[in-house]
Amino acid sequence: MDDFASYSPKGKKEEDWIREAEETVKNYRGRSENDMLKAIYARAAEGKKNGTLTNAQIDAFYAQFAPMLDGMRRKKLQKLVEELKRM
Repeated sequence: MDDFASYSPKGKKEEDWIREAEETVKNYRGRSENDMLKAIYARAAEGKKNGTLTNAQIDAFYAQFAPMLDGMRRKKLQKLVEELKRM
């Protein structure tokens, strides 16, 4: 996933998801959870400011990734999502 605007869960084959997930993990290997949240926030904030990211896309991103997180991390992501949607 290069950016939030290009994110789409529809039409992806499982092997595409696996390859994309492995690439993303490789890019963030060794970084802290806070570093990753800051990176997500920065990319999303940029998209909101330049009009390429909608609240619907933010919701789709959350819906896709929240089930993979534990309760505490899901709450952190939800808080981030709410803040981004207020921009």
